[in-house]
Amino acid sequence: QLQLGESGGGLVQPGGSLRLSCAASGFNLDYYAIGWFRQAPGKEREGVSCISSSGDSYADSVKGRFTISRDNAKRTVYLQMNSLKPEDTAVYYCAAVLGLRTMCALHWSYNYWGQGTQVTVSS
Repeated sequence: QLQLGESGGGLVQPGGSLRLSCAASGFNLDYYAIGWFRQAPGKEREGVSCISSSGDSYADSVKGRFTISRDNAKRTVYLQMNSLKPEDTAVYYCAAVLGLRTMCALHWSYNYWGQGTQVTVSS
């Protein structure tokens, strides 16, 4: 079974850091793009970052602050979030889609989703 599970969320102060993890089971990361998405109360879901075997991509709102990475041996994708802002508060989801041997894109139709982890940035 192809499954994704997020962890690492929590409460941090503005300017703080947090690392999210997305653990994959049932599939090889080499064949899939993994994306991080978030949804804040009252807002629609937005793409944050994605990674595939061909590279990674970031939303403009997080570029320079967030870094996506993967550990294929651990079958885990990470999202390192630095310089966090209150507007980063959201439920963060990881998602997967079969890779297309190209750079990933956040507008792709990711079809496997985790349950989400809450990130709250507040003083």
